[in-house]
Amino acid sequence: MTDIDELFGAFDEAPATQTPDERGAARKRSRSEDDGAERAPPQPRPAVRVTDPVKEDERGRNVTSFAAYPADYAAPAPRPPRPAARTWPFELDGFQRRAVACIDKTESVLVSAHTSAGKTVCAEYAIATALRDGQRVVYTSPIKALSNQKFRDLQEIFSDVGLMTGDITINPQASCLVMTTEILRSMLYRGSELVREVKWVVYDEIHYMRDRERGVVWEESIILLPHTVRFVFLSATIPNAREFAAWICQTHRQACHVVYTDYRPTPLVHYVFASGGEGLHLVVDEAGAFREANFETAMACLGGGATAPDADDAGKRRRRPSGRQAETDLKRIVGVVRQQQWQPAIVFAFSKAQCERNAVALKDEPSFNAPDEADVVEKVYASALEALSDDDKALPQVTTLLPLLKRGIGIHHGGLLPIVKEVVEILFQEGFLKLLFATETFAIGINMPARTVVFTETRKFDGADFRWLTAGEYIQMSGRAGRRGKDDKGIVLQVLDEKMEPAVAKGILYGEADRLDSSYHVTYNMLLNLLRVEGADPDYLVRSSFHQYQQEADAPALVAEATALEAQAEALGEGGDVADAAATKAHVAARRRLAAAEADVLALSRKPAHCLPWLQPGRLATVVAPADWAPTGAAATALGLGVVVAARKPREGEAFASVDAGVACRALAPGDADPRPAHVVDVLVADDDGGAKLACVPLVALAALSAVRVFMPPDLRRPEARARVRRAVDEVARRFAERREAVPELDDARDLGLDGKEAAYGEAAGPR
Repeated sequence: MTDIDELFGAFDEAPATQTPDERGAARKRSRSEDDGAERAPPQPRPAVRVTDPVKEDERGRNVTSFAAYPADYAAPAPRPPRPAARTWPFELDGFQRRAVACIDKTESVLVSAHTSAGKTVCAEYAIATALRDGQRVVYTSPIKALSNQKFRDLQEIFSDVGLMTGDITINPQASCLVMTTEILRSMLYRGSELVREVKWVVYDEIHYMRDRERGVVWEESIILLPHTVRFVFLSATIPNAREFAAWICQTHRQACHVVYTDYRPTPLVHYVFASGGEGLHLVVDEAGAFREANFETAMACLGGGATAPDADDAGKRRRRPSGRQAETDLKRIVGVVRQQQWQPAIVFAFSKAQCERNAVALKDEPSFNAPDEADVVEKVYASALEALSDDDKALPQVTTLLPLLKRGIGIHHGGLLPIVKEVVEILFQEGFLKLLFATETFAIGINMPARTVVFTETRKFDGADFRWLTAGEYIQMSGRAGRRGKDDKGIVLQVLDEKMEPAVAKGILYGEADRLDSSYHVTYNMLLNLLRVEGADPDYLVRSSFHQYQQEADAPALVAEATALEAQAEALGEGGDVADAAATKAHVAARRRLAAAEADVLALSRKPAHCLPWLQPGRLATVVAPADWAPTGAAATALGLGVVVAARKPREGEAFASVDAGVACRALAPGDADPRPAHVVDVLVADDDGGAKLACVPLVALAALSAVRVFMPPDLRRPEARARVRRAVDEVARRFAERREAVPELDDARDLGLDGKEAAYGEAAGPR
C-alpha cells in the first residue's frame, strides 16, 4: 500500500525550517507556558434555532424540510440570478429541487431518502457549482468500492476528477477529488494545503457515522474541517436528522438544511422461503400490507406450527439446517429466479467464506450467459489482469473466479484484489453478471441496483452475538432491489431456517431506521496524530463531538427536574406543615432502618451453608446487583427475574458483576479488604434483544429464590439456547400473572433453615 506520507506529498507546504529537535523544544515551551498561565474558560456553545418542519405532497411524493440556524444568522443578500450549474434531461423530484436551492444559497444540506431515490443528483449539483466557481470539492465515501464507482461515474460527467483511496491515486491535483473518509481525515491531520482550497465536501452514506469501529473518522473529519466549508450529506432515512443538523450548525456556526422524503421510486414486494419447504410465500405486497396468513403458512413449513414453542417444549427446537440443506435451498431459490426471470439478483451473506461457498455451489448449474457474452467476459477479465504479475495471476481467487464470471455468476467482498473487485463491479453494471454473491458492504452506497435481492440468512454476528437483522440494515440491503425506470417492482426474498415471531418479522420489515447515534471514542491513534497538528487540542475534539452534543442535549431537562424538586423540598420545609414534615422525616428514617434490617437478613440467608443446596441449574431468582458491588456512587442495578446456571468459587481477578450485566466491580482503594466473595453464582438475565445474557454476581445479588425451576440446556454458548431459557422464564411469569399470583419464593425459615433466633441476633459478617 502506498505510504501515507508519499500519498499526500503533493499537497504539503514548503518544508519547515525547524529541525525535529527544535520543533520538540518549541512544543515543550508551549506546554510549559500553558501550564504557567491560567487556562481560559471554555467558550459558551452558540445558540441554535431549528425551524418547524414544512411538509408538502407533490404528486403523491411527500417531502419534509426544515433547517437549523445559528441564533445570529443573517440571510445572505440576494444575488443576481445565474444559470443553473447543471441541468438534467429529466424533471427533478421535489426533494432534489429543494436541496439544489440550498446549494445555490451556499448553505449546507442533509438529503435523507431511500436507496435509489436520486440523492446523487444533489451531490452532482454541488460538484458542478464548485467547478463553475473555480473552487475545489471533495467527495468522500465509506468504502473503496464506492469511491471507485463514483470516480468512474463522475469522470463521465466532469473532466477534472481525481481518485485517492490508499490503494490507488489518480490525478491528485484535480479540482474534484473522490476519496475515502480516512484519507480526508489524514489530510486534515497533516494540515494539507488542499483543505484550505476546498469549498464543498460531500459525505456519502453519512449514516455510516454510527459504525462502532470507523464512525469516529466521520466525526473527526467533520469537526476538523474549516468553518468556511459547506457540506452535502447524503443518507438513508435518519430518525434524528433534526439533532444531527443542529450539531452541524453549532459546530461550524452555519445554517444546515434537512430535506427528507419517504418516496420509493420502485415499490418492493417481500417473499419468505422456508428452509426445506417448497415455494415462496408473499408476506408484503406492493401496497405494503403484511400477509400474516402467508407468513404463518411459511412458519408451518418449518415444522411444529407457526409460533415459537413455550416453556414446556423449549428444548425441542429444530437444529439449523446442514450445509447440504442450505445448498439445496439456494439452488431452489436460484431456480425460481431463473424461471421467473428475476435476474439480475444480489445474494447477500454475512461472511466472505459464505459468499464464496454459495457461488461455488452453483458451478454445475446451467449458465446464465450466452456463449457470446461469456467470450466478452473472458476478454474483459484478461485485459484487466494484464497488469498483474504472474504470481498474482496464479492466486486461487483469480483462477477460480473466471469460470464463474463466464457463467454470469460473480463474487464481491473485501477479500478480493482491488482490480478483481473492480472488474466484477463493471461486469455487473454492464449486465454480464446475472447473479452476484456479496457481503453487506455492497449495499453501502454502491449504485448498482438489481431486480432481486436474496437474504440467505436473517441473523448476523455483530462482534458479540448472533442477532436478527435490524430494520435499518434490512432497509439498506433490500433497497438494492428494483431499478428505477427498468422494473415496475423490486423483489426481496428471505430464506428462513428457524422460526420467527410475526412481531419480529414486522419489526424488521416495517421498523424505523436506525438512529444516527455517535460512536465517538478517543484512541491513541487520534492523540498521536493530533501531536502533529499545530495548535491542535484534543479537548476541543471531544467537546465538539456529536457524542458530547447528544449527552448535553439531555442536561437541561435533568437540571430543570432537579431544580423543581429542590424548590418543592424548600417549600415543604419553609411553608409546609411542621407536623407533616416531622412525620415525613420519621417515615424516611423508618424505611432506612427497615432496608438495613432486610439487608442483614438477606446477607444471613445467602451464607453458603443456607443457600448453596438450593442453587441448582434452572432455579428462578430475582437478581439485583447491590450498590456496594458497583462503582462508588452507583445505585443498585435491578436485573430482573433470572435463572441460576451454577454456583462456584470465583476465579482469580474476576469482576462482579460482569460487564454484560451492566455492573462493574469497583476498584480497591489502598487498605481496603479484598471484596471477592467465597462463592459467586452465574445467572442468565434478560437482554434488550429478546434473548438472555450471562452475568456473574455474588450470592447477595439473589434478592429472592423461587420455588420454580425451568429446563436448562446443557450448552448455553449458542444464542438460540439462551433465548429458549428466556422464553421459558417469560412463560412462567405470564402464567402466574394470569392467575394474579406472585411467582412462589423459598421461605427463609422453613426452606433455608434460618431460624428466628439467628435472624434476630445474627450478624451480617462472614463470607457473602
